[in-house]
Amino acid sequence: MPTTATIPRNNRQLVFTSSQAARYLGVSLATIRRWTDAGYVSCYRTPGGQRRFAREQLDSFVTSMRREGRAGHTGADSTGYGDRGGARVA
Repeated sequence: MPTTATIPRNNRQLVFTSSQAARYLGVSLATIRRWTDAGYVSCYRTPGGQRRFAREQLDSFVTSMRREGRAGHTGADSTGYGDRGGARVA
């Protein structure tokens, strides 16, 4: 039985794995890892070293991306990746 990451269907789920967080933000797993390593998205580590993300932190990140987008995004950001891998925000 293959395991796949899914977006939590329950609004009460408060903690995401890396794969779930990536899907929630609409980005790749590599992007969520890169953003975490760069400090753009907060997470905590399990005793086994796996990343876990709080829904509140992900929502705050999306909100901050929306604010920056309204201020005028030139295409290049401090990650050096430009528009690639950005969070999809409405």
